[in-house]
This record gives sequence, structure tokens and C-alpha cells, in this order.
Amino acid sequence: MSTPHDTPDGTPHGSPEGGPDQTTVRAAGCVLWRRSPFDGELEICLVHRPKYDDWSHPKGKLERGEDWLAGAVREVAEETGYAAHPGPYLHTVRYVAQDRPKEVRYWAAEAGRGRFTPNDEVDRLLWLPPAAARDRLTQPRDSALVDALLTALHLT
Repeated sequence: MSTPHDTPDGTPHGSPEGGPDQTTVRAAGCVLWRRSPFDGELEICLVHRPKYDDWSHPKGKLERGEDWLAGAVREVAEETGYAAHPGPYLHTVRYVAQDRPKEVRYWAAEAGRGRFTPNDEVDRLLWLPPAAARDRLTQPRDSALVDALLTALHLT
């Protein structure tokens, strides 16, 4: 989860490179949301990755020299087909994946125009109410991001 040493933009204090060390995998993503076209209620976008058979928030590795937020917006577009209009920084999540430390920074982002097209990386996309999104997420660490979004949008 987020550490108390993160600045509001997600940059850890004392780390000019933007990460704890050079071996950490750097990734970024968004908790993408919209108002339902049917009833106006909040919906959260989740993506299914067939490689891992999991449901998660759209995210991905940063390209060399890429800014965290720019990477988050790019990854949302690549994985969902939707433009992301970023809002507040939410959390930094740290964990080990494939024997390497991984750091993923997340922002709240309202979905703009777009259309999902299945691909090799993401084969399904769902728009779900917050409670259903929390239940569908594969990793428990991702569920806390739903609560962070609701707090950032002043819905809790």
C-alpha cells in the first residue's frame, strides 16, 4: 500500500530517480471511472489479463525515461481504448512480482472518449459499481484503490 513517505504526486522523498533502487520495476496506472450511461451511478473499469487470468485496474510498466503520470495515461489508453483524464494521485502499491520488487503508482482518472478492442494483453473489460469492482478484483491490494477513489471523489 502507500507509504507515509510519498509526496502527493507519488514521488518518494529522497529518491531523485523516482524509485527505491534501479532494480525495481516501475509501473503506473489509473482507477478509471465514469458515470453510468444508464443511471448516472459511478462505475469503475476493470481489465482482464489472459496471461495471468486476473482482473485488475489498467496499469503497465513505464517506458525508459517516461514520467509516472504520462505512463499511467498511456497504459490506460493501450489497455482500455479510453482516454484518461487524470485527477488526484491515489496510492503507491509495492510488491514482489517474478522475484523482483515492483512499484505501481495510481491516479484517479475519469474516462473520456474511447472504445475497447480486445487484444493479447487485455481480452475483456468491465464497468462495475464500486462494490462489485472490489469483489471482482483478483488481488486484495487492488481493492483498497476502490476505497481511495471513493475518498478522492468525496463519495465516502
